[in-house]
Amino acid sequence: MTSRRNRILVVDDDADIREALEQVLLSAGNRVSTAKNGKDALDLIQTNRPDVILLDLMMPVMDGFRFREAQKRDRTLADIPVVVISAVAAQNAAALGDVAACLPKPFSIDVLLDTISMCQRQASRRGMVDPSGR
Repeated sequence: MTSRRNRILVVDDDADIREALEQVLLSAGNRVSTAKNGKDALDLIQTNRPDVILLDLMMPVMDGFRFREAQKRDRTLADIPVVVISAVAAQNAAALGDVAACLPKPFSIDVLLDTISMCQRQASRRGMVDPSGR
């Protein structure tokens, strides 16, 4: 399980998936924001910086690929770890480059929480996370 209150952004166009992930992550003690596409996610992270982004790839308006391109171009956002959650995650991992992890849908809750904890540990080692969880 996660050891501190991570700020997690869930980006997925499927409302059922967003809501299910939000409930699981909240019950694990995390703070959760959601966005239905990459454009909404970019707008949100400008004012509400997450510790980890869970990103679907296939979305309308702005897909996960275009979101990652925009995120990497912004030096203030480029260091936020991204976990790709997609039915096509494994096939597109190489195309995305430097994401923290790729979880193919469906995935287990334990694997998801372990992956978030791994991202937290890696970010803490690089000094990118406020250890107090604020």
